[in-house]
Amino acid sequence: MRKVKVGVIGTGMISTVYLKNLTGMLDHIVEVKAVADMVPELAQKKADEFGVPNVYTVEELLADPEIEIVLNLTAPAAHAPLNLRALEAGKHVYTEKPFALNREDADEVLALAESKNLLVGCAPDTFLGAGIQTCVKLINDGWIGTPYGASATIIMGNAAGGMHPNFRNFLKLGGDPIMDMGPYYLTALIALLGPVQRVTGSARQLQQEVVVANPKSPAFGQTVPVEAPTNVSAVLDFHSGAVATLQAAKEAFGYSPRLEVYGTEGILYVPDPNFFGGAVSIQFPNGQTKEIPHSHPYAEEGRGMGVADMAYAIQSGRPNRASGELARHVLDISLGIFEASQQERHIHLESTVERPAPLPLGLKYNMLDL
Repeated sequence: MRKVKVGVIGTGMISTVYLKNLTGMLDHIVEVKAVADMVPELAQKKADEFGVPNVYTVEELLADPEIEIVLNLTAPAAHAPLNLRALEAGKHVYTEKPFALNREDADEVLALAESKNLLVGCAPDTFLGAGIQTCVKLINDGWIGTPYGASATIIMGNAAGGMHPNFRNFLKLGGDPIMDMGPYYLTALIALLGPVQRVTGSARQLQQEVVVANPKSPAFGQTVPVEAPTNVSAVLDFHSGAVATLQAAKEAFGYSPRLEVYGTEGILYVPDPNFFGGAVSIQFPNGQTKEIPHSHPYAEEGRGMGVADMAYAIQSGRPNRASGELARHVLDISLGIFEASQQERHIHLESTVERPAPLPLGLKYNMLDL
């Protein structure tokens, strides 16, 4: 298969790992032709670091006829507007999460893509890694019997340290725990258990504002408003009949992830969906817990696999796995949790999606074309 040319818009912190992988372990299927950023000096620095031949303006990048995929790594509020521009320019588009900040924008992106016969993809693609794919296979092969429940927890510190250059974004909708970290867990749960039918939950926040506490931060001592819920608990009812709980918070300190799937014949301990690898184990009815070796490759940091999978999908005609439809369902779940809290009721979701096709066994280390 030929290499598909990619243009990257947004060269902030997350771009480093994408560019490393797209110009490294995934460069058999993609070629990064250009980068663009509102700060040209930052784009030039990334281009020099990773050997990208062109630094464009956004307009130049969208106008380049050789670029087939636009990788959108901008701030959350810019995702949907830029995705629409890329589609209008005739490009397939892969975006960082969240897919959008409301359902209307998400639907507009998907409708435009369908009308132009273009693909849309969205992070996270961590579910394509060795950890989650091994768990998908274990469930599909019946190792834990019938899955009937799951429990997911992600506890993180808040952004009050002010050290991230865009730390204010983490105190707004899109940087909150559900829209920022929730997609890793929700996407993994969909890959493991299928689509969600209805949700309920509570969304709270301890503080209306924070004072930047780290003396090393350029914003030290500044008071910054907290504009989104920072402590969320939810219950998810799946079409399969399984029920999951989700706790997501960015209130204090630390990092405490957990994901477990409960079946009639065992408990599956799933590695942190924020990463590609991690230990997989099963507790059996006799009380014994056994660690299960990975059945699939890509246990290291693999962000960009979703872009490579899209490149194969463009050429083969199959659907891409980290799809816009999957991200739209994740967004629907996330917004449904907020609405359930506000309205004090269950929210029945309008969207649904098929479980992403699992990666096959025997997959070569550098291939996603099966």
